[in-house]
Amino acid sequence: MNGTNDKKQVLRRLFFSTLSLSAFTFGGGYVIVTLLKKKFVDECHWIEEDEMLDLVAIAQSAPGAIAVNGAIVVGYKLAGMLGAAVAITATIIPPFVIISVISVFYEAFRSNFLVSQMLAGMQAGVGAVIASVVWQMGTDVVRSKSAAAILIMAASFAAACLFEVNVVLVVLAAAAVGVVRTLLAQRRGKEG
Repeated sequence: MNGTNDKKQVLRRLFFSTLSLSAFTFGGGYVIVTLLKKKFVDECHWIEEDEMLDLVAIAQSAPGAIAVNGAIVVGYKLAGMLGAAVAITATIIPPFVIISVISVFYEAFRSNFLVSQMLAGMQAGVGAVIASVVWQMGTDVVRSKSAAAILIMAASFAAACLFEVNVVLVVLAAAAVGVVRTLLAQRRGKEG
């Protein structure tokens, strides 16, 4: 009985956490990464920081919106399929309602000076939040002192930013390198 109540409490908290994150996050999926970390790693202590980075990598490499994918993997980690369903539902509700309202009043919003200026200001804030995420995740990789991880990060950055390689290909290549590294480490462990 107690386990059922604990699961209900986790599901309830997961629903309202992802609902509020989705409702008050502007600027796309990468902005939500920082907020997911603050909520589920720093505040709730449901997920370890390293594990959160893994979940974000999974969410980013899957097709679809990173906010929804992030909610899926976090919800699944916390409460299985039911947790994933709860997190998806809570994440989708705010944008669905907001987009529905905006679509009704699109013409009025499009030509409104105040709204256009507010959106321009929000873009600047979003850029800062994304830069913060990049800085934090990059320093975590550097702190790991893994030459391979630092090399993968640098090569991925160069491929995406300098050579304009499609991000999907960069993520798939990094995933393939990670799989090969893991298989080689397992093979060395069995031989040693």
